[in-house]
Amino acid sequence: MKTVDPFTKSSGDSRSESAANPLRKLLWDCPDRRVFMVVSVLASLVFIAILTFVLKPDGRLAQVMLDRRSPHFKYPFTIQNIEHVLLFMGLGELFVRWRSACHELSFLDKHLLPEDEETVLEGADLGPIRKRVAKLFNKEHGVLPSLIDLSILQFQSGRSIDQVVSVTNSSLELVQHRMDLSYSLIRYIAWVIPTMGFIGTVIGIGSALASVPTTGDIKMDQLAHQLSTGFDCTVVALVESAILVFVLHMVQEKEELSINYAGTYTLRNLINRLYSR
Repeated sequence: MKTVDPFTKSSGDSRSESAANPLRKLLWDCPDRRVFMVVSVLASLVFIAILTFVLKPDGRLAQVMLDRRSPHFKYPFTIQNIEHVLLFMGLGELFVRWRSACHELSFLDKHLLPEDEETVLEGADLGPIRKRVAKLFNKEHGVLPSLIDLSILQFQSGRSIDQVVSVTNSSLELVQHRMDLSYSLIRYIAWVIPTMGFIGTVIGIGSALASVPTTGDIKMDQLAHQLSTGFDCTVVALVESAILVFVLHMVQEKEELSINYAGTYTLRNLINRLYSR
């Protein structure tokens, strides 16, 4: 029987690097949702400003993307611009979730547990492992270190491998539920963008119908313009919603895989190696 050797790698390398560069940690390693909400809104305003200056005010593209000559709203407070802001907010949230998934997957490269085919873990071997992972997780990040810590704590208290498996499975279910809750705002944004488009279409149709004179003297060009403006809102909304939902599925798949890998790694390299005398 071969027991695990003491770890020789330093577990604080990445933490010391993040501490030395707090801006990197805030914006890249573990992005803050509130910070990126502000960044996303500012980015959307920059995007709208660029389109405003680049596109010709009387051009068709400016009408579709910005409703530049809106007969219903005072520019820049148009339905399309609201949709742009919502899109950037959703993409900002998805960036945070993507970085969170990358952060979780990075723990697999730290080799927190023995990965050979011979090592068996006894009670005396678990202390150094738990000490190594103790500062690698918090309430929001570090699924794999927290699973390792929880599994070791349960084994040390009960000496029952069955109880360790049960607690690990329960913890994974809670993590999965927490991850699913973190997508609630993104799902709402993905729903509200096409809803805003439909609202714009209804406003356009209603305005066009209201402009029809009772005398029968109908200005067809004005009527057609109001109708086209209303449908432009829906076109932009559907395209942006499709983009957001596609990115959402890609990011959610990556985050679910990170949780699955964390559970598999813990089961294979910790729970299956436990030896209780």
